[in-house]
Amino acid sequence: MKILIVGHFTQNSKSTIKTYFPNDWDIVIVPPGEEMLHHIGDCQVIIPEHIKVDRDLLSKAKNLKLVQTGAGYDNVDIDACTQLGIWVANAAGVNAQAVAEHVMALMLSYYKNIPYLDKFMKTRIDEKQLDYIGSELKGKTVGIIGFGAVGKKVAEFCKVFDMNVLVTARHAVVQPDSFVKMTDFDNLVSVSDIVTVHTSLSPQTKQLIDKGVFKKMKNTALFINTARGGIVNENDLIAALKNKEISGACLDVFESEPLSIDSELRDLSNVILTPHTAGMPDGVKLHKKRYDFFVNNIKHIKNGEEPESKLNQVL
Repeated sequence: MKILIVGHFTQNSKSTIKTYFPNDWDIVIVPPGEEMLHHIGDCQVIIPEHIKVDRDLLSKAKNLKLVQTGAGYDNVDIDACTQLGIWVANAAGVNAQAVAEHVMALMLSYYKNIPYLDKFMKTRIDEKQLDYIGSELKGKTVGIIGFGAVGKKVAEFCKVFDMNVLVTARHAVVQPDSFVKMTDFDNLVSVSDIVTVHTSLSPQTKQLIDKGVFKKMKNTALFINTARGGIVNENDLIAALKNKEISGACLDVFESEPLSIDSELRDLSNVILTPHTAGMPDGVKLHKKRYDFFVNNIKHIKNGEEPESKLNQVL
């Protein structure tokens, strides 16, 4: 089996990733570009980290049997894959714990002002000059947009911190005795102290969060996005942060990745940034559960079976 993994990885990451796969499999890890095109023709599986799997690319993938993604799959033309007899599967829920923990880490870092306090201590400033604002999570209302595996895990964590939990989602079902309260989108963004995004990127959610939404939020609200950058209009977010329409933001994903070196987000003091690592807790580009899932799914394909968490049906 030839497995093509396309994305931006360090040499150390590449070496570690390869150890998760059987020794007799040909594992090729390359960045987007010409080298990728050299391998696309004879691979049976592609794991696309930073590329679009569209009709043009698929036309070159003559031996492709499976497109395996992580949790998100907005970069894959599923209809085209189906027409060509290529399976598409994601790894839904595999990274839920990791992402939810990351969300809580961001919340705590923001409200406990950890980045500022860390910098303060390391610059050896006289502690008499310490001047910062902090807050507790208890009693705050968190609004969760999307209630899949990650959203549910975030809600569970927030309950432990004695927070109020609001949810808006198209297909979520909440039991009457649940600590979670369902509400509509407009109410959620208007009353929440924290708005955190956990929905997938689709035509319906593309730039769902724009200047109109930010204007509805409290000017004390914290906005968190660990889902997909395209769900947010980044320019509108930057404007809202600069104009103090919201208090701050914690971001792990961006409209264009990697985030531009010149992005204004890097200069804003009311923003905490991480480089799309929420779902990879084991190191740079690494998550053991994720690759264990990939290997098992590829074995299904190798044995002529259907993959788990399939997104299409191949006849």
